Amino acid sequence: MSDMRQMTEQGRRIETDSFAIIDSEVGVHSFPAAEWQIVRRVIHATADFEFKELMAFHPQAVASGVAALRRGCPLVLDVQMIEAGLNQERMKHFGCQTYCSISDPDVIARAKELNSTRAIESMRKLHLLGKLEGSILAVGNAPTALLEVLRLIDQEDVRPGLIIGVPVGFVSAAESKELLTQSAVPWLAARGRKGGSTIAVAILHALFALAVEAS
Repeated sequence: MSDMRQMTEQGRRIETDSFAIIDSEVGVHSFPAAEWQIVRRVIHATADFEFKELMAFHPQAVASGVAALRRGCPLVLDVQMIEAGLNQERMKHFGCQTYCSISDPDVIARAKELNSTRAIESMRKLHLLGKLEGSILAVGNAPTALLEVLRLIDQEDVRPGLIIGVPVGFVSAAESKELLTQSAVPWLAARGRKGGSTIAVAILHALFALAVEAS
């Protein structure tokens, strides 16, 4: 199977050389091989070696994420920026579709009516549409989206296949990710204030690569 990365030969060399530099500079680490592929890609996307210390994994995170992709799970996103960074060929290969409702007019109206946030109302809408169950949920920007999903897990027994919790920011970002690490649902998190759509995309790219390897 082709790697489906839509890269030129020179681009692949640059990526390979970049990974080799990261491996050399990081040296010894405690991550299992599959988890390291994810952490290394996050470092590659950010040039920030602190993510070696910030990335945390539920024991079943990688296996659950790969299995979800291979069965063509929904990819539920907090913001549209994540979708822009994804590899369409790989999504098509596995039959995955993206869902993001944060800009839907009814979501905006509901958030204003309830003095809520668009991120919260987006997660509620996607839950009602049945998109959260078995999904990979990627939160890169909105801590309130992550907090709402954790509430849905606790109060309504929603069960995503994997939660990628990497919201960035100063209000509730670190706190929402710490709550995520206490969840029984498989999760990946970048602890602290750092995160963002770039991190979410990097993690999804790594998971797609692992799913291709498992095919």
